[in-house]
Amino acid sequence: MESILIVGGARSGKSHRALELARDMAPDRVFIATAEPSDAEMAERIERHRVDRGSGFSTVEAPLELVEALEAAASPHRVVAVDCLTLWLSNLMHYGRDVDAQTAELTRFLARPPGPVILVSNEVGMGLVPGTPLGRGFRDAQGSLNQAVAAVCQRVELMVAGLPMVLKG
Repeated sequence: MESILIVGGARSGKSHRALELARDMAPDRVFIATAEPSDAEMAERIERHRVDRGSGFSTVEAPLELVEALEAAASPHRVVAVDCLTLWLSNLMHYGRDVDAQTAELTRFLARPPGPVILVSNEVGMGLVPGTPLGRGFRDAQGSLNQAVAAVCQRVELMVAGLPMVLKG
């Protein structure tokens, strides 16, 4: 089965593209959300995403246990969309989880998923160099995560101004 990574900057159309692909792939769809409503603005973003995706998706919240959620949801006749790896990574780092071990588990799963999987991730390394060690560490970890996931996915797209650019597949 196919795994697809969609990367891009903020507001580039990544989430919209993932939902569009998922709708075209299968009528049985699961959306795995990694965001946590840590403040009012984030809660509003989460609600806006929920409204945008409509009722055609079952939603699973997995801010930390992404691989377990994927294993439970993926099947040959169901498409799973994950939004997003960037927030998942942020959560892992915030809670002191082993990012390398979690990345290895994710890439093992994505190399041979039992059903189609679409993942959204931010490309954070194209802007300014972060001014703090934490910011630089996150940027580096996100770049490493994106590279590892892109290496095992059959298709990779870069979203720019709402337009998909195929990088792989």
